[in-house]
Amino acid sequence: MSQPLAGAETPPARRILLASLVGTAVEFYDFYIYATAASLVFGPLFFADAPPAAQLLLSYATFAIAFFTRPLGAFVFGHFGDRIGRKSTLVASLMLMGGSTVAIAFLPTYAQAGWVAPLLLCLLRFGQGFGLGGEWGGAALLAVENAPPGWRARWGMFPQLGAPVGFLASNGLFLILGMTLTPEQFLAWGWRLPFLLSVILVGLGLWVRLRLTETPAFAAALAEAPPPQVPFAELIRRHPRETIGGTFAVVACFAVFYISTAFALGYGVTALGYSRQAFLGAQLGAIGFMALGIVLAGFWSDRTNPRRVLMRGCLMVVAGGLMMAPMLGSGSLFLVWGFLSIALLMMGFVYGPLGAFLPSLFPARVRYTGVSVAFNVGGIIGGGLTPLIAQKLADQGGLTPVGIYLAAAALVSFVALAPLKPEAL
Repeated sequence: MSQPLAGAETPPARRILLASLVGTAVEFYDFYIYATAASLVFGPLFFADAPPAAQLLLSYATFAIAFFTRPLGAFVFGHFGDRIGRKSTLVASLMLMGGSTVAIAFLPTYAQAGWVAPLLLCLLRFGQGFGLGGEWGGAALLAVENAPPGWRARWGMFPQLGAPVGFLASNGLFLILGMTLTPEQFLAWGWRLPFLLSVILVGLGLWVRLRLTETPAFAAALAEAPPPQVPFAELIRRHPRETIGGTFAVVACFAVFYISTAFALGYGVTALGYSRQAFLGAQLGAIGFMALGIVLAGFWSDRTNPRRVLMRGCLMVVAGGLMMAPMLGSGSLFLVWGFLSIALLMMGFVYGPLGAFLPSLFPARVRYTGVSVAFNVGGIIGGGLTPLIAQKLADQGGLTPVGIYLAAAALVSFVALAPLKPEAL
């Protein structure tokens, strides 16, 4: 055990882990600021001609666009990731995703450009999702394909730790802006600052990734045989069970995350009457539990196996869904924080092991494509329309049906995980 630890402390290893973490931190920062802005300001800014009740739903609909473009990005970036390598593909995905995010800061509003404003917003959201399609899969492979034996889940948890880092950066920035700007200033121009400042994280991510080399697994696969002409075709032909099973295995993590962040924020501010600053503070106070869950799940996965931890995590999420209505709707901000903390802790157990689990389902020659397709198609099912569906359910029946929806999503992943038999990398 001591030898891998020493290896993990060498500069190349630190660079690898930092590159996998920073890239997903940028990814989640980009998505969090969009989700937060969609919950708070995009409705009146970009859909001012719609009735007030429809503005939030339309804003959530633009949020969903990226989930439906992610599989297209997964196909394209997976294709090149399996044919020309992990490094250059990761650099390209980060540039597209980050560039789209920065450009949102300069968009005109509906009052300034009419229907052109929401059209441009949708196009840039498309770019975010397309870039994201190749981001997580490549970051996970960068970590696990370089990991020492017995450390794959712990190395594979580093891309996942980018999620709480990105969440803290984005929501912390929104909280500071809410405390220092008037509502009128925030609506007029303050919301643009988080999108503009993402250029700093993107620059850091590119600097780290441009200094990387290819992973040993990809180099070995190239030495053994030429890369497949069409990796996606080989994936579907030879690994359909793993692709379908891996897709539904990730549904739970997306559902619990976007219900406890994007939906909860919008519902907490509009329906429950909490101030934006108070609810963002509760979410920031809870996000550390997600990081804790990811770390615990990583260590547990290396001691047992990632599949077992993911299945236990799904059962935890079922219980969390049943706690949603009495805690989130309690009228107590402390209990709201308690539910968010529990939900995000459980999120760590259904998300943390994925970095080691999904790559273990596929051989190296189609691994980038397999991991990216499964993760991003699962993102559509578990997260793409979740804030919109949850809002509709809450409008009609309160929080109880939303909790049932969350529990059902976790059961879908549990059933999908049961028959899968991962292979050693």
